Amino acid sequence: MSAPKPHSGARPPAVAGSFYPGEPHALENMVGALLGEVHASGKGDLLGLIAPHAGYMYSGPVAASAFAEIAGARRSFARVLLVGPPHYVPVGGIAASSAASFATPLGDIAVDEEAVASLIHAGLVSFDDRAHAPEHSLEVELPFLQGVLGGFTLIPLLVGDAAPQQVADVIRAVMDRRTLLVVSTDLSHYLSDREAEARDLATASTIERLDYATLGPYDACGYAALNGALCAAQQNGWRVARLDLRNSGRTSGDLSRVVGYGAWAFSAPRA
Repeated sequence: MSAPKPHSGARPPAVAGSFYPGEPHALENMVGALLGEVHASGKGDLLGLIAPHAGYMYSGPVAASAFAEIAGARRSFARVLLVGPPHYVPVGGIAASSAASFATPLGDIAVDEEAVASLIHAGLVSFDDRAHAPEHSLEVELPFLQGVLGGFTLIPLLVGDAAPQQVADVIRAVMDRRTLLVVSTDLSHYLSDREAEARDLATASTIERLDYATLGPYDACGYAALNGALCAAQQNGWRVARLDLRNSGRTSGDLSRVVGYGAWAFSAPRA
C-alpha cells in the first residue's frame, strides 16, 4: 500500500444519493424513522456492534437494530473504531485513510489522526486512500452513528488480507471505555432465500461461538474484519448477542437472489 502523508481535507461521500438519501433533511428523517422502529435490548455493557452496509432500503432496518443499542448503553462513546471490507480496491493488510475527516450529508466527522498515526507507527496499518475513496462499507454506517451519537471522532479502517490476530491487535491498541467498535459486514450473497437462511444461520452460530477461524468470503464479505473482532472478543471474554437476522428478500420481495444481513452486540464480561 502507498503511504501518503496525512492531509487536512475531508473524504467526500461516495454513495450519498444511492445507498442512502443525499439530501440532509431526507437522510435525517430516514435514519430517525428506522431507529424509531426498534428499541435497545439492554443486553449487557455495550462494547461493539456488527451491522450490515447495504442500501438502506434493503438493510436499514437490520442496521438500525444494531445502532439502537447505543441509546441504551451504560457508557457514553466519544470515538468509533469502524472496520469493514474493501469492495473495489484490494487491500493487503489493514488500510487507514489520510483524510482529516469523513463527510456525509449530515456533516463532517473528524478522524482521530493521533490514533491513526500511532497505529501507523506501530506497523499495524498503512495509508491507502485509493481503497477508501469509492468504498461504501464504512460510509453507510456513518449517518446512523451521527444520528445516535451526535459528535464523535472516527478511526476508519478497511480490512483486507489480514489475519484475525492482526485485527485483534488493532482493536486492543485503541479500545477504551469511550471507544465503540463497529464491524461492518453483510452475510451471504446472491443465494436463494432458503439457501441464504441456512448459510446465515450457520454464520450466526459461528459468530455466537466466537469462532474466529471458520468464516470466509462466502459467509460474510467483511469476514476478515469480523474474524478479527471475534478473536478480540474471545481473548477478552466479551459476550455477543444476536439482535436481528434476515435477508434482502424480506424487503425487496425477490427471494431468488438475496443478500443476508445480521446485527449483533458485543458486551463486557459479567463482573
